[in-house]
Amino acid sequence: MARQILTTVVGSYPIPDWLGAFPTRQALRDAMMTVLKTQELAGIDVVTDGELARFDINHPETNGMIDYFIKPLQNVRASIGRADEIRWSELEYMKFRSRPAAVVEGQLGEGTLNLPLDFQNARALTTKPLKFTITSPYMLARTLLDKHYKTKQALVTAISDILAGQVAQIDADIVQVDEANLTGSPEDGPWVAEALNRIFGAVTGKAAIHLCFGNYGGQSIQKGHWGQLINFINALQIDHVVAEIAFRGQQELMHFRDLRPEIGLGLGVINVKSTIVETPDQVARAIDSAEKIVGKDRITYVHPDCGFWMLKRNIVDAKMAALVKGRDMFMGQQR
Repeated sequence: MARQILTTVVGSYPIPDWLGAFPTRQALRDAMMTVLKTQELAGIDVVTDGELARFDINHPETNGMIDYFIKPLQNVRASIGRADEIRWSELEYMKFRSRPAAVVEGQLGEGTLNLPLDFQNARALTTKPLKFTITSPYMLARTLLDKHYKTKQALVTAISDILAGQVAQIDADIVQVDEANLTGSPEDGPWVAEALNRIFGAVTGKAAIHLCFGNYGGQSIQKGHWGQLINFINALQIDHVVAEIAFRGQQELMHFRDLRPEIGLGLGVINVKSTIVETPDQVARAIDSAEKIVGKDRITYVHPDCGFWMLKRNIVDAKMAALVKGRDMFMGQQR
């Protein structure tokens, strides 16, 4: 079989202005079609719905990455009182949040969360290979004020089991778990890997993890480096890792030489923290130099570092076009 490096996106796409102005069910479907078609026209090999199913006009600042998953759950309270805020302020690990996203008051259940339905809505709008993304239960748990499970591990495992039950009914080409918190707490890696494998074990297609060091307003949130994470990645039952590299630079790529041979490397070659659009030549050279470090045939996907949702659509579209043209240039193809 001829060698392939596929292009994909991490997941999110900027919310079209007209969806924000008219957040109806029909407008959401139209927006998803627009996002999918835009990726198709750019030549992206594995597309997403732009994570638009998560859109909440009342919480545009997080693109639904947290609220979409936790608010529908049984025994979760989304209204936050003053006592909750005081208790939250005493915690050490989420200082960049001023208040919890919600409060866990009992044993969690799936409630009204319906990921299979949202996947089916996207699947009906494109014939391209389709990725479905979910926020890591570790990241979700760290935004919650827990009044029931008492330990982080128990809470993360409970969320993992709920997500695994729904993922089992999703026949996406790729199911990707997004994790932007563990990168700053690699010491939790061993037990988090066990929890995430409950989800990956339920995936019917290819399983992937996206790891980054945070992206809010173009800022990194977590401190650390890739060398601290390779053992964690190797413990996962995944097809590939989707890694933030472009913003951080390729000096850490040497650590990926220790990646299990069965795990493909997804290489971030588009910097989403910058509004400057990469050229195809820059993308091609980034792939070439990375391959010289990690080894031939180790790179299986190229993509942006993180989701696109905080950039303007014209910038995103130009970056996607450069991604595809740069990949083609590296592979010696012409589109």
